[in-house]
Amino acid sequence: MLKRVEKKTLKDEKDACVLAKDAKFPSPFDSKLEFSCSARGTWNIAHTGMLIPESHEVFVCAQSCLRGVVLTAAEMNSIDRFSNIIVRENNILEGDTEDLIVEGMGEILSKLPYTPKAVLVYTSCIHHFIGCDLNLVYKRLREKYPDVEFTDCYMNPIMRKSGLTPDQLMRRQLYSLLDKCDLDNKSINIIGNNLETDDDSELVKIIKENGFTLREVPRTKTYKEYKDMGKSFLNITYNPAAIEAGRYLEEKLNQKHLYLPLSYGFDEIEKNLDELCETLKIDKVDFTENKNKAKKALKNAKEVIKDTPISIDYTLTIRPLSLARLLLENGFNVVSIYADSFISEEEDDFKYIKENYPNIKIYPTVHVKMRFVDRHNDEKILALGQKAAYFTGSNNFVNMVEGGGMYGFDAIVKLCDLMVDAFLNEKDMKKLIQFKGLGCENYETNCK
Repeated sequence: MLKRVEKKTLKDEKDACVLAKDAKFPSPFDSKLEFSCSARGTWNIAHTGMLIPESHEVFVCAQSCLRGVVLTAAEMNSIDRFSNIIVRENNILEGDTEDLIVEGMGEILSKLPYTPKAVLVYTSCIHHFIGCDLNLVYKRLREKYPDVEFTDCYMNPIMRKSGLTPDQLMRRQLYSLLDKCDLDNKSINIIGNNLETDDDSELVKIIKENGFTLREVPRTKTYKEYKDMGKSFLNITYNPAAIEAGRYLEEKLNQKHLYLPLSYGFDEIEKNLDELCETLKIDKVDFTENKNKAKKALKNAKEVIKDTPISIDYTLTIRPLSLARLLLENGFNVVSIYADSFISEEEDDFKYIKENYPNIKIYPTVHVKMRFVDRHNDEKILALGQKAAYFTGSNNFVNMVEGGGMYGFDAIVKLCDLMVDAFLNEKDMKKLIQFKGLGCENYETNCK
């Protein structure tokens, strides 16, 4: 008879929690055996590739590796835009993986009811282990199917700890099909994001109100609109995972790259927006009114939320420390932060929290001990992000990933509204966090 031997709850939080005063930057925790919690709202490489309209994804890997991406396509109701080529043991032994891809692609294209404008080919770690000649594969595919554009993408978990991560590679390869052409000095791209940048953000308003055409992959409806991104003279990134994409296009297409990191600090926001105006050679904007609206929103939210404990995680925003600092400076009771590491832009915020709020708890999200953390709390906790909600067991949570496409002072106003709503109205946390790709096309349908 089998006997359950694991602990039900974690008694000793050593290695699974560190106080801010004792934390190291940028990695408070050692990389060891990992645990993956049930919060699935973040996007994966299959979601991101689907952003290119009129394209088709083909994953080439072992059958056991396909489950996650197949479910991603199915949950998006985009299974018609997804195919796979299965690598079996005999392909490895016989050394015919190049032929397998080319012939498999031919069978897929012959059976599709349409001819895709582009095919994103995701090879996997096995191809790199055995030295598959991928350059030859793409050469043969382009010769055989001249009406289809092929690009290389990678489902390669062995790259997670060295070089560019699969996420960084995917955000770069999303633009690999753009062609060099004459640049339009009145056209601008925002690149590297899964979610469309909010039209109400000061960033988008400055661009549009000064007569510039704004292009962004999540805004495109046709493949031609996607290809037109090659015309823009400037690429703006605000997610650090997209910096490599900006560098890539600067070298490939001679498009200028401007990095304006997402932030919740008033000074940094204004500095970034001023830099945008300087780059566009337009007059700087007076943001006094925008700042006052943000301050008012913070004050109103504090009056409602009062001293309720707040937990923040890195899936809500790429700048959890910047957000934590903003809330702390405005009297909110931030008690814990869930993040495995921090980006370099967070160092000043890290030092501020370490010096002024030394007892804030920092938790990892993938450390194996997090499997046993007690997720039941008698007190009400406001969780900002799906993983914070999962680990605290809170149904009062802001359900958002990657900053929700919000940017600038307007982002602070809208986030305050979301916090108030989350505080006043419970959600079904267990139901909502299990669906992949928050904000992708059919997420809302799945959650009904």
